Amino acid sequence: MSHGAHTLKGMLLMAAGILLLTVNDAVSKHLVQTHPVGQVIALRQLATLLVIVPWVMVAGSWSSLRIVNRGGQLARGLLFIAGSACIVLSLGLLPLALVITIMFTSPIFVAAFSAPLLGERVGVHRWVAVLGGFAGVLIVVQPGSGDFRWALLLPVAAAFINAFRDVLTRLLSRTDSSISILFWSNIILMTGGMVTAVFGWVPVSGASAFWFVVAGVSNGAAHFLVIEALRAAEASALAPVRYTSLLWAALLGWLVWGEVPGPWLWAGAAVIVASSLYMINAERRR
Repeated sequence: MSHGAHTLKGMLLMAAGILLLTVNDAVSKHLVQTHPVGQVIALRQLATLLVIVPWVMVAGSWSSLRIVNRGGQLARGLLFIAGSACIVLSLGLLPLALVITIMFTSPIFVAAFSAPLLGERVGVHRWVAVLGGFAGVLIVVQPGSGDFRWALLLPVAAAFINAFRDVLTRLLSRTDSSISILFWSNIILMTGGMVTAVFGWVPVSGASAFWFVVAGVSNGAAHFLVIEALRAAEASALAPVRYTSLLWAALLGWLVWGEVPGPWLWAGAAVIVASSLYMINAERRR
Protein backbone atom coordinates (compact mmCIF):
# COMPACT_ATOMS: atom_id res chain seq x y z
CA MET A 1 0.00 0.00 0.00
CA SER A 2 1.38 3.43 -0.98
CA HIS A 3 2.11 6.21 1.50
CA GLY A 4 -0.90 8.17 0.23
CA ALA A 5 -3.17 5.16 0.66
CA HIS A 6 -1.92 4.64 4.21
CA THR A 7 -2.59 8.30 5.00
CA LEU A 8 -6.11 8.12 3.54
CA LYS A 9 -6.83 4.96 5.52
CA GLY A 10 -5.58 6.63 8.69
CA MET A 11 -7.71 9.72 8.09
CA LEU A 12 -10.85 7.63 7.55
CA LEU A 13 -10.18 5.60 10.70
CA MET A 14 -9.51 8.76 12.69
CA ALA A 15 -12.69 10.41 11.38
CA ALA A 16 -14.74 7.37 12.42
CA GLY A 17 -13.07 7.32 15.85
CA ILE A 18 -13.74 11.03 16.42
CA LEU A 19 -17.39 10.57 15.43
CA LEU A 20 -17.76 7.75 17.97
CA LEU A 21 -16.07 9.79 20.69
CA THR A 22 -18.54 12.61 20.04
CA VAL A 23 -21.42 10.12 20.17
CA ASN A 24 -20.07 8.92 23.53
CA ASP A 25 -20.05 12.51 24.82
CA ALA A 26 -23.58 13.14 23.52
CA VAL A 27 -24.96 9.97 25.14
CA SER A 28 -23.14 10.80 28.39
CA LYS A 29 -24.77 14.25 28.29
CA HIS A 30 -28.15 12.53 27.93
CA LEU A 31 -27.52 10.06 30.76
CA VAL A 32 -26.22 12.61 33.26
CA GLN A 33 -29.58 14.39 33.13
CA THR A 34 -31.13 11.49 35.06
CA HIS A 35 -28.18 9.68 36.69
CA PRO A 36 -25.36 10.80 39.03
CA VAL A 37 -22.00 11.54 37.42
CA GLY A 38 -20.31 8.61 39.19
CA GLN A 39 -22.94 6.16 38.02
CA VAL A 40 -22.67 7.37 34.42
CA ILE A 41 -18.89 6.95 34.48
CA ALA A 42 -19.00 3.53 36.17
CA LEU A 43 -21.61 1.92 33.92
CA ARG A 44 -20.20 3.50 30.76
CA GLN A 45 -16.73 2.14 31.49
CA LEU A 46 -18.21 -1.26 32.39
CA ALA A 47 -19.77 -1.34 28.91
CA THR A 48 -16.43 -0.28 27.40
CA LEU A 49 -15.05 -3.66 28.51
CA LEU A 50 -17.34 -5.21 25.87
CA VAL A 51 -14.84 -3.85 23.34
CA ILE A 52 -11.55 -4.01 25.25
CA VAL A 53 -11.77 -7.64 26.46
CA PRO A 54 -12.52 -9.16 23.00
CA TRP A 55 -9.76 -6.96 21.59
CA VAL A 56 -7.25 -8.45 24.05
CA MET A 57 -8.46 -12.01 23.35
CA VAL A 58 -8.31 -11.70 19.55
CA ALA A 59 -5.45 -9.29 18.85
CA GLY A 60 -3.17 -9.89 21.81
CA SER A 61 -2.92 -11.96 24.93
CA TRP A 62 -3.60 -11.58 28.63
CA SER A 63 0.13 -11.18 29.21
CA SER A 64 -0.08 -7.85 27.33
CA LEU A 65 -2.02 -6.48 30.33
CA ARG A 66 0.99 -6.95 32.63
CA ILE A 67 1.69 -3.89 34.81
CA VAL A 68 5.30 -2.75 35.02
CA ASN A 69 4.94 0.77 36.45
CA ARG A 70 2.28 0.41 39.17
CA GLY A 71 2.61 3.96 40.44
CA GLY A 72 2.31 5.39 36.95
CA GLN A 73 -0.75 3.28 36.14
CA LEU A 74 -2.46 4.35 39.38
CA ALA A 75 -1.61 8.02 38.86
CA ARG A 76 -2.94 7.96 35.29
CA GLY A 77 -6.11 6.24 36.44
CA LEU A 78 -6.72 8.85 39.15
CA LEU A 79 -6.20 11.65 36.62
CA PHE A 80 -8.62 9.82 34.31
CA ILE A 81 -11.22 9.86 37.11
CA ALA A 82 -10.79 13.60 37.74
CA GLY A 83 -10.84 14.53 34.05
CA SER A 84 -13.83 12.33 33.24
CA ALA A 85 -15.80 13.72 36.20
CA CYS A 86 -15.19 17.29 35.00
CA ILE A 87 -16.19 16.38 31.44
CA VAL A 88 -19.38 14.49 32.34
CA LEU A 89 -20.43 17.16 34.82
CA SER A 90 -19.81 19.93 32.29
CA LEU A 91 -21.80 18.01 29.66
CA GLY A 92 -24.77 18.08 32.01
CA LEU A 93 -24.51 21.87 32.45
CA LEU A 94 -23.25 23.23 29.13
CA PRO A 95 -23.95 22.83 25.39
CA LEU A 96 -22.13 19.90 23.79
CA ALA A 97 -20.26 21.99 21.18
CA LEU A 98 -19.05 24.41 23.85
CA VAL A 99 -17.52 21.62 25.94
CA ILE A 100 -15.86 20.04 22.88
CA THR A 101 -14.42 23.40 21.80
CA ILE A 102 -12.79 24.14 25.16
CA MET A 103 -11.41 20.58 25.28
CA PHE A 104 -9.47 21.36 22.07
CA THR A 105 -6.96 23.18 24.27
CA SER A 106 -5.70 19.93 25.80
CA PRO A 107 -2.88 19.42 23.20
CA ILE A 108 -1.78 23.02 23.83
CA PHE A 109 -1.54 22.32 27.57
CA VAL A 110 0.53 19.24 26.68
CA ALA A 111 2.98 21.48 24.80
CA ALA A 112 3.30 23.72 27.86
CA PHE A 113 3.91 20.72 30.18
CA SER A 114 6.46 19.03 27.89
CA ALA A 115 9.40 21.15 29.02
CA PRO A 116 9.17 20.85 32.83
CA LEU A 117 7.85 17.26 32.97
CA LEU A 118 9.47 15.52 29.98
CA GLY A 119 12.55 17.65 29.52
CA GLU A 120 11.57 18.38 25.91
CA ARG A 121 12.77 21.52 24.18
CA VAL A 122 9.83 23.89 23.75
CA GLY A 123 10.58 26.43 21.02
CA VAL A 124 9.00 29.76 20.24
CA HIS A 125 6.42 28.14 17.93
CA ARG A 126 4.96 26.08 20.77
CA TRP A 127 4.74 29.09 23.08
CA VAL A 128 3.00 31.11 20.33
CA ALA A 129 0.49 28.26 19.97
CA VAL A 130 0.01 28.09 23.76
CA LEU A 131 -0.73 31.82 23.97
CA GLY A 132 -3.04 31.55 20.96
CA GLY A 133 -4.92 28.67 22.57
CA PHE A 134 -5.42 30.62 25.79
CA ALA A 135 -6.68 33.58 23.75
CA GLY A 136 -9.18 31.27 22.07
CA VAL A 137 -10.42 30.02 25.44
CA LEU A 138 -10.88 33.60 26.67
CA ILE A 139 -12.95 34.37 23.56
CA VAL A 140 -15.20 31.36 24.24
CA VAL A 141 -15.46 31.75 28.02
CA GLN A 142 -15.66 35.59 28.04
CA PRO A 143 -14.71 36.16 31.70
CA GLY A 144 -16.19 39.33 33.12
CA SER A 145 -19.11 39.37 30.69
CA GLY A 146 -22.73 38.71 31.46
CA ASP A 147 -22.52 35.39 29.62
CA PHE A 148 -19.82 33.97 31.92
CA ARG A 149 -20.78 30.99 34.07
CA TRP A 150 -18.59 29.17 36.59
CA ALA A 151 -19.53 25.90 34.89
CA LEU A 152 -17.34 27.04 31.97
CA LEU A 153 -14.30 26.36 34.14
CA LEU A 154 -15.14 22.62 34.27
CA PRO A 155 -14.08 21.80 30.67
CA VAL A 156 -11.03 24.08 31.14
CA ALA A 157 -10.07 22.02 34.20
CA ALA A 158 -10.75 18.81 32.24
CA ALA A 159 -8.46 19.94 29.40
CA PHE A 160 -5.74 20.80 31.94
CA ILE A 161 -6.06 17.45 33.74
CA ASN A 162 -6.18 15.44 30.49
CA ALA A 163 -3.05 17.19 29.25
CA PHE A 164 -1.23 16.21 32.44
CA ARG A 165 -2.57 12.66 31.97
CA ASP A 166 -1.28 12.57 28.36
CA VAL A 167 2.19 13.69 29.44
CA LEU A 168 2.18 10.96 32.07
CA THR A 169 1.08 8.50 29.36
CA ARG A 170 4.22 9.32 27.36
CA LEU A 171 6.32 8.37 30.37
CA LEU A 172 4.23 5.29 31.13
CA SER A 173 4.39 4.04 27.52
CA ARG A 174 8.13 3.49 27.95
CA THR A 175 7.44 0.55 30.27
CA ASP A 176 3.80 -0.57 29.76
CA SER A 177 1.93 -1.58 26.59
CA SER A 178 -0.84 0.56 25.09
CA ILE A 179 -3.53 -2.04 25.75
CA SER A 180 -2.33 -2.40 29.35
CA ILE A 181 -2.59 1.37 29.88
CA LEU A 182 -6.05 1.48 28.29
CA PHE A 183 -7.36 -1.55 30.20
CA TRP A 184 -6.17 -0.62 33.69
CA SER A 185 -7.14 3.04 33.33
CA ASN A 186 -10.60 1.83 32.39
CA ILE A 187 -10.74 -0.44 35.48
CA ILE A 188 -9.59 2.35 37.80
CA LEU A 189 -12.08 4.80 36.27
CA MET A 190 -14.91 2.27 36.57
CA THR A 191 -14.01 1.55 40.20
CA GLY A 192 -13.82 5.25 41.05
CA GLY A 193 -17.22 5.81 39.46
CA MET A 194 -18.69 2.93 41.47
CA VAL A 195 -17.37 4.42 44.72
CA THR A 196 -18.82 7.87 44.06
CA ALA A 197 -22.11 6.39 42.83
CA VAL A 198 -22.68 4.87 46.27
CA PHE A 199 -23.76 8.34 47.42
CA GLY A 200 -26.59 8.40 44.90
CA TRP A 201 -27.53 5.44 42.70
CA VAL A 202 -30.55 5.64 40.40
CA PRO A 203 -32.29 2.44 39.21
CA VAL A 204 -31.40 1.78 35.57
CA SER A 205 -34.34 1.33 33.19
CA GLY A 206 -34.17 -0.76 30.04
CA ALA A 207 -33.86 2.35 27.89
CA SER A 208 -31.05 3.73 30.05
CA ALA A 209 -29.23 0.38 29.98
CA PHE A 210 -29.31 0.54 26.18
CA TRP A 211 -27.75 4.02 26.18
CA PHE A 212 -25.08 2.97 28.68
CA VAL A 213 -24.08 0.18 26.29
CA VAL A 214 -24.07 2.61 23.35
CA ALA A 215 -21.82 5.01 25.30
CA GLY A 216 -19.43 2.27 26.43
CA VAL A 217 -19.14 0.51 23.08
CA SER A 218 -18.70 3.76 21.16
CA ASN A 219 -16.03 4.83 23.66
CA GLY A 220 -14.09 1.58 23.40
CA ALA A 221 -14.44 1.33 19.61
CA ALA A 222 -13.34 4.95 19.24
CA HIS A 223 -10.08 4.34 21.12
CA PHE A 224 -9.44 1.24 19.01
CA LEU A 225 -10.00 3.18 15.75
CA VAL A 226 -7.76 6.05 16.88
CA ILE A 227 -4.94 3.64 17.74
CA GLU A 228 -5.31 1.91 14.34
CA ALA A 229 -5.35 5.31 12.61
CA LEU A 230 -2.07 6.28 14.30
CA ARG A 231 -0.64 2.93 13.25
CA ALA A 232 -1.56 3.61 9.60
CA ALA A 233 -0.50 7.26 9.23
CA GLU A 234 1.63 9.97 10.81
CA ALA A 235 0.13 11.79 13.78
CA SER A 236 0.75 15.21 12.20
CA ALA A 237 -1.29 14.22 9.13
CA LEU A 238 -4.18 13.02 11.28
CA ALA A 239 -4.27 15.93 13.73
CA PRO A 240 -6.59 18.18 11.66
CA VAL A 241 -9.16 15.35 11.44
CA ARG A 242 -9.63 15.53 15.23
CA TYR A 243 -11.31 18.91 14.85
CA THR A 244 -14.23 17.38 12.94
CA SER A 245 -15.60 16.64 16.42
CA LEU A 246 -16.76 20.26 16.63
CA LEU A 247 -18.92 19.79 13.54
CA TRP A 248 -20.39 16.54 14.90
CA ALA A 249 -20.97 18.15 18.30
CA ALA A 250 -22.70 21.17 16.74
CA LEU A 251 -24.91 18.87 14.63
CA LEU A 252 -25.85 16.53 17.51
CA GLY A 253 -26.38 19.45 19.88
CA TRP A 254 -28.75 21.09 17.42
CA LEU A 255 -30.65 17.90 16.50
CA VAL A 256 -31.10 16.57 20.06
CA TRP A 257 -31.15 19.62 22.34
CA GLY A 258 -31.75 22.53 19.95
CA GLU A 259 -28.37 24.06 20.88
CA VAL A 260 -27.13 26.60 18.33
CA PRO A 261 -23.46 27.66 18.75
CA GLY A 262 -23.07 31.44 18.90
CA PRO A 263 -20.53 33.58 17.01
CA TRP A 264 -18.16 33.84 19.99
CA LEU A 265 -17.88 30.06 20.18
CA TRP A 266 -17.03 29.77 16.48
CA ALA A 267 -14.53 32.62 16.75
CA GLY A 268 -12.81 31.08 19.77
CA ALA A 269 -12.82 27.65 18.15
CA ALA A 270 -11.16 29.10 15.04
CA VAL A 271 -8.37 30.64 17.15
CA ILE A 272 -7.81 27.42 19.14
CA VAL A 273 -7.76 25.22 16.02
CA ALA A 274 -5.49 27.64 14.15
CA SER A 275 -3.06 27.74 17.10
CA SER A 276 -2.91 23.95 17.26
CA LEU A 277 -2.42 23.54 13.50
CA TYR A 278 0.27 26.23 13.54
CA MET A 279 2.15 24.31 16.24
CA ILE A 280 1.78 21.00 14.39
CA ASN A 281 2.99 22.49 11.10
CA ALA A 282 5.96 24.18 12.80
CA GLU A 283 6.96 20.93 14.53
CA ARG A 284 6.71 19.02 11.25
CA ARG A 285 8.93 21.53 9.43
CA ARG A 286 11.49 21.40 12.26
